[in-house]
Amino acid sequence: MKNKIKIAVLGSTGYVGMELVKILSNHSYVDINFLGSETIHGSYLNNIDNTKEFNQLPLLLPNDSFNPEDSDFVFLALPHAVSNKYVKKYFNKIKIIDLSADFRLDNFDVYKSNYGNEHDCKEYLKNFVYGLAEINRDKIFSSKNIAVPGCYPTSILLPLIPLIKNKLIDTKNIIIDSKSGYSGAGKKFDFNKIKSKNDYNFYNYNTNNHRHIAEIKQELNKHSSKNEVMFSFNPHILPNFRGMISTIYCDLNNSIKKTDIINLLKELDKINPFLKYIENDETLDFFSIQNSNYCKIKVFDHYSDDKLIIVSAIDNLIKGAAGQAVQCFNIAENIEETVSLL
Repeated sequence: MKNKIKIAVLGSTGYVGMELVKILSNHSYVDINFLGSETIHGSYLNNIDNTKEFNQLPLLLPNDSFNPEDSDFVFLALPHAVSNKYVKKYFNKIKIIDLSADFRLDNFDVYKSNYGNEHDCKEYLKNFVYGLAEINRDKIFSSKNIAVPGCYPTSILLPLIPLIKNKLIDTKNIIIDSKSGYSGAGKKFDFNKIKSKNDYNFYNYNTNNHRHIAEIKQELNKHSSKNEVMFSFNPHILPNFRGMISTIYCDLNNSIKKTDIINLLKELDKINPFLKYIENDETLDFFSIQNSNYCKIKVFDHYSDDKLIIVSAIDNLIKGAAGQAVQCFNIAENIEETVSLL
């Protein structure tokens, strides 16, 4: 590639935005030529976080001062209901990778019931590809507009979609128990919820009422040939900064064995550089996925042979956000998928 691809990042001072800049600053085909922020202007990222990747990067400017004619791609690491305002201005003027929820859902009524009425360009929902790289690789290739999945959905959809698509599990009674580091709640998270003078806290929240349920249901149903996929979802916040583990309990379809599940996951491991099936003598924990773009999956026995437990682990800031965004960028631009991610 002769000329580097000019990249802008809006929302570059948030947790996800800074991860994105770190990854892109090490990308051999990328030139970061604009960094935007809603709150910090006239400074440099290395004054905020003394990280070597932030050296020699552009001065932070207001997000709304970005001119799409100056770059080839813009990454929007902006909050829900804010990102769409920028898409309204930039659509068809520049290639867009959006990391908010504003273009993940196909139906605006579903979006409205989960995120409110604030959406300036609902007519563009159909113009964004859902950027779950291992599932939608062919759709992402050459795409101009990509919506990066949420972190919980990524950890859940990557193991479940292949099993549902291949009719290996029953779609009527799936139980999903997920645990996330607090960085998933963003920089405005109230630390008093997880730390007191004497101890650390751990709690579940929005059980069967989380915003990501609509996204999970939408994508699972696309791959279910018969019935609507029925599941319960119980998310938790841990006093860890980063990492996410989803434990999924499911019933096997008739005549399906645990070995059928394992064989499929091993095949997926072979053809997807960031999907890793973990053998049972290996440990799957936060340390094994932190600061990586991997989704690691492990299978456990249930008390009954017709049931199964699947554990899926990702770094919520990387595979659940910034890393997956860059993975989609690589695919869209026909760059080797692993560039700057290994």
